[in-house]
Amino acid sequence: MRLTLVSAFPAFLRSFFDTSVVGRGVRSGLLDVAVMDLRDFAEGPYRQIDDYAFGGGGMVLQAEPLARAVEKAAEWGNPFVVGTTPQGVPLTQEMVETLAGQSHLCLVCGHYEGMDERFSERFVDLEVSIGDYVLTGGELPALVIADAVARKIPGVVGQESAVEEDSFFRGFLDHPPYSRPALWRGADVPSPLLSGDHGAIIAWRRRTAALRTLRRRPDVLSRATVLPYVTGGVYAAILPGEEPLTLDEVLRARRACETYGLKRLGVLVESAETRERWRGAMEGIPPKFFGSLGQIGRWVEEKEGIRPFSLAVPGFSLPGALHWLDAKRRMVEEDRPGLMLFGPGAEKARSDAVLMPARGPGGVAGSVSDALWVVLDRFFGWR
Repeated sequence: MRLTLVSAFPAFLRSFFDTSVVGRGVRSGLLDVAVMDLRDFAEGPYRQIDDYAFGGGGMVLQAEPLARAVEKAAEWGNPFVVGTTPQGVPLTQEMVETLAGQSHLCLVCGHYEGMDERFSERFVDLEVSIGDYVLTGGELPALVIADAVARKIPGVVGQESAVEEDSFFRGFLDHPPYSRPALWRGADVPSPLLSGDHGAIIAWRRRTAALRTLRRRPDVLSRATVLPYVTGGVYAAILPGEEPLTLDEVLRARRACETYGLKRLGVLVESAETRERWRGAMEGIPPKFFGSLGQIGRWVEEKEGIRPFSLAVPGFSLPGALHWLDAKRRMVEEDRPGLMLFGPGAEKARSDAVLMPARGPGGVAGSVSDALWVVLDRFFGWR
């Protein structure tokens, strides 16, 4: 990956790329880094790069030196240009992953009162902020972006699994870390970490990561897939109403469950003849067919060894229904498997909670399988 930085203070940036993990990526050739001095693109004996703002105020970086620097950077390949400014879009892990996919990333460091807006409009693809506060310049934000992006380049961080477990990689905060000694000033390391049981360690880490996120940053829950943080598996079931199900709807629903990693789909079909006919018409593992509503909950409880947290999605509004963010939070907090009940018949189920229907400007999702795709994406899709 090519990484170009444009700054009025290049010496401040260059030392960063000689050190630590990012420096190792540069030395190994995984990162091709160039730091450009903005003054090299200015005119006159004083190499002036800024001037007073029209209308009063402080100093503004002039458009022409900035444009010349970016045009020079373009000689090494068409760059995706990012300007650092407090007025930019807040930096997130999702944005980092997008930026890491660029072959040439050019970071232009703002300074003083900012960059001439005419330059930004013509040359800058994305303005980015690292927080709602003001710094003396855009160099620190540029280094933050460079560091975050560098970690996503395969091989820069030696242990790829460490990157995958980072905070916000799946939308959740990271689990609490511990090191030697096992007893420090009367405080013990949690016993699962000392057990040697890899499965118990993974389960503890996922559970504590989920609880830490819910307590400290519930706002990030909307972009997280909660599947790795649910204790046990998650199942879906279709409970039709008066309108009979079609085989096509069942097949679409099964595909949705496979796509989003659910354990299995259950379908309530009272007709034994229909159940047998549909089993014979399906390739691969068919859904689990049931003749009565009560069998579904018992089926999941038998498989998981504990009664599941059941969430009804009837497809129409009911009193006390939860917003999908609240329902996601409940599913994680319950510390037990999940069972999501879709369809008009879900109204009759004795569920632990009810979800508001999936709707848009055109109204409620038209079919059970449509609603199932929408809801599963909100709960278990990558963001």
